[in-house]
Amino acid sequence: MIRSMYSGISGLKNFQTKLDVIGNNIANVNTYGFKKGRTVFKDLISQTTSGASAASGLRGGVNAKQVGLGSQLASIDTIHTGGSLQSTGNTLDLGISGDGFFNLGGPLGQETLYTRAGNFFMDSIGDIVSSDGRYLLDSAGVKINIPTDSQSMSIGQDGTVKFVKADGTLGGTQIIRLTKFSNPGGLEKVGGNYFRETANSGTGNGKINGVPTGPGIGSLESGFLEMSNVDLSEEFTDMIVAQRGFQANTRIITTSDSILEELINLKR
Repeated sequence: MIRSMYSGISGLKNFQTKLDVIGNNIANVNTYGFKKGRTVFKDLISQTTSGASAASGLRGGVNAKQVGLGSQLASIDTIHTGGSLQSTGNTLDLGISGDGFFNLGGPLGQETLYTRAGNFFMDSIGDIVSSDGRYLLDSAGVKINIPTDSQSMSIGQDGTVKFVKADGTLGGTQIIRLTKFSNPGGLEKVGGNYFRETANSGTGNGKINGVPTGPGIGSLESGFLEMSNVDLSEEFTDMIVAQRGFQANTRIITTSDSILEELINLKR
């Protein structure tokens, strides 16, 4: 069979994956704290038809002759650039101005997950939770609780949660924990705006548990939410490129098919 046909097939598969990633980015253009994906390709194996030879006193050197056999997927990267902060005026809406991640814990025994989406709520007993009920953790890894009879509450840029008690006195000593990873691109998306740490996201010195305003972690902005970092103009441009690339690869297949048809019809 003609090698170009199989090269075209590999191109079709890769551009389909690229379109899948672009579609997911566009679908999450208004998802709080969403980090866009990026598809990277690399060439597949090349078949060597003639090796290289060195120069001699009688003849110059000759380069190798190789025929590429298509492309393959190199990586699907998560781009962790910061999204713009949108003002909401809600005290429990928190935006991170920096590289840190919120720590969210579940029921006893469940792993801690991480997020940049700061749309938090207060449940019926005063715990600060995410939209699906995971607890926002403090610097000691304990869920943050506000007495339900408090008159008011505030969250500072340093992550300190303060509230005014029913008797008018000031209370609150818990500080929101943020975590910074040396390789945030190594975090695994698990859905629901959550990330899970992996062996390549940073462990030991590569993972820093701290509080807002800590080195490189960032500060908190109460009353703001981080928007998606998806740029629609960039995504639509990439979509056009992917579409044309897909079409070009289909043309390679149809052209190869026409050549095969001519070969079959040589003898009639």
